[in-house]
Amino acid sequence: MASKRDDGTTLIAENRKARHEFFITDSWEAGIMLLGSEVKSLRVGQTNVAESYASFEDGGLWLINSYIAEYKGASLFQHEPRRKRRLLLHASEMVKLANAVDRKGMTIVPLELYFNAKGMAKLKIGLAEGKKLHDKRESDAKRDWNRQKARVMRDKG
Repeated sequence: MASKRDDGTTLIAENRKARHEFFITDSWEAGIMLLGSEVKSLRVGQTNVAESYASFEDGGLWLINSYIAEYKGASLFQHEPRRKRRLLLHASEMVKLANAVDRKGMTIVPLELYFNAKGMAKLKIGLAEGKKLHDKRESDAKRDWNRQKARVMRDKG
């Protein structure tokens, strides 16, 4: 469900799996073109960006395979739940992303979907490089060790 943050933003959906599967090297805030019924559905919190990704097609950056449920109140003007949605970035940012994807074989993954302080839907996207299995094990071990350290410090102090 949506949760309000200290900086005035409201988190709608988070891709927690992305940080486990990928090394996130850089991130950007992108606008997203939505229909009215999609915005209403986002306000209720009926969305998922975990299996989605961003790709360059038709001269623009598109969010593919994101799920925004149909809004029940928009009976006549429904949207398709898994349609492609255009992402809005500055041209210079799009060039940087395109170069990284083409040259280095990186991918663009959505990290968070939220409403900013002005109430506009924004998508935080990250430039990502895939982790190998041993990298995932290493990050799991590091996370477990930090958790263990915190427990010990809490119990002793």
